[in-house]
Parts: sequence; C-alpha cells; structure tokens
Amino acid sequence: MNTSFAENLNFLCGFFPSIAEVCRQMDINRQQFNKYLSGHTRPSRANMRRICNLFGVSEAELLLDPDDLQKIFEVRKRPVTKAALDGPLHHLDTIFRSSLNLERYVGYYYRYFYAFGFPGMIVKSLLRITSEDQRYYTKNIEILREPGNQRSFTINKYLGVAFYLGDRIQLIEYEALQSNSISQSIYYPTYHSRVDKLVGIQTGAPLRKGRRPGASKVLLEYLGKEIDTRKALRRIGLFEPEEPEVPTGVVELIQNRIEPGHFVLDVEEL
Repeated sequence: MNTSFAENLNFLCGFFPSIAEVCRQMDINRQQFNKYLSGHTRPSRANMRRICNLFGVSEAELLLDPDDLQKIFEVRKRPVTKAALDGPLHHLDTIFRSSLNLERYVGYYYRYFYAFGFPGMIVKSLLRITSEDQRYYTKNIEILREPGNQRSFTINKYLGVAFYLGDRIQLIEYEALQSNSISQSIYYPTYHSRVDKLVGIQTGAPLRKGRRPGASKVLLEYLGKEIDTRKALRRIGLFEPEEPEVPTGVVELIQNRIEPGHFVLDVEEL
C-alpha cells in the first residue's frame, strides 16, 4: 500500500467537518474508509473514482508525495516552463518578450466575481502571480461550496500566464484538472505607490452548470508576496453578496451593468 495515499487522504478529509460526512457524500462504508485512512487497504477502482470526484483531484495526485499535494492546495507549486517555445508556439514567446515587467504585481490575491453557474452568488478564490526567467505565471484555486449545503464542495484549479501589454495586465488561464475551459481576464494596472485593488473584465463559462459563455467584471485584492496560505484558503468559496467574506465596496465594483447608451460590458478605472 502506498503510504503517501493514506496521508494525502487524511489531509483532504481535513477540509470537511468530519470523516462521517466524507463517507456520507461518497456513499462509502465508514469502516471500510477507515482502512484507507490507516493505509491497510487500497480502494477499489469504483471507490477511487468516488474519492477523486469528491476532492477534485486525480488518482496520480492522490499518490504524490504528501508535501507535493499540499503545495498544490497551498498554491505553491512552481509552474512548468519550457526553456524555448518553438514551432507553432513561437508567437507566444514573442508576446512574452513584448510584455513589460510585472514584478511589482507578483504575490497573492483574493479574486472576486459573480459566478457564472450560480446566479447572484460571488466567487472568492485565491490567485497567485509568480515570476520565472522574466516571465510571469498564474495559479488560481477555487473551492466552491454548494449554496445551502456548505459541506459539499468542488475544487477547481487554474494555471496560466500573465502579460503586461498595452498598459493592461492580461491573464490567460486553463482549468488544470479536466483541461476543459480557457478564460481570459484584463485588468487596469495601478499607479499608486503600492498595489491594492485591480479591476477588470473576464470571460469564461460555467464548468458544471451549462456551457453558455459569459463575461463579468472581476476584482483582485492584493494580499502580499508571502501569506499564510492555509488561512487564506479557509476564507475562499461561494458567497452571497452580503456575507462578511465579501468586503464592503467589492460588490459595487463587480456589479455587471450596461449603462444607458452603452452596448457592451465595460469597467471604469479605479
């Protein structure tokens, strides 16, 4: 039995209020599940699928070294890069070389926007911008708890690249677990002495409820270059606009309204 699996399973169960709740959601016998947690038994293929679906991970990730799995959830995994982009992707290298320096924007952010799949709800996720070889990469974690059932949640992970082009910060991201979604967001840079809030617009589509694409205003709230990621992850999720997890003033900045005389959704600079 892979001991890493048992340790990783215990780590993931920590996101739930109890082991009993985990077993209930997967419809797995508690006594049997305890054997998985202790490392005495390996799940059947069917039960492995249930475990992966509940926690939003792949079987390969469950078998990772525990430190590596925890780094994924702490948004600390270094981006995979390629020294030189060639062939059909050479234009991406051109964009990297055209991009201005984003070093002052490196760090962690809370990201707020109205959910595409849950009308009236606000997604609060954790985004990190990193730098490597004068290129900039992003990683975003969403933990979406079903309205009315905060014990049931889905984890979405996005990886991407960041550019500073045309006096705008531009992010292109893809959903890393299922590779079934690409989104783009564009933000105004800040000219204040310190980074605080960045506003912009993003495109995307719900991953679980329909396939209709949409656009929404989005706000990034800067947290710092180094933070307590465990604490930050506990504060993200899917919230009603009036809940305390959504700071005062954020709701107004991400309201999706097309004003009279306008014909497209746009956002004013702060």
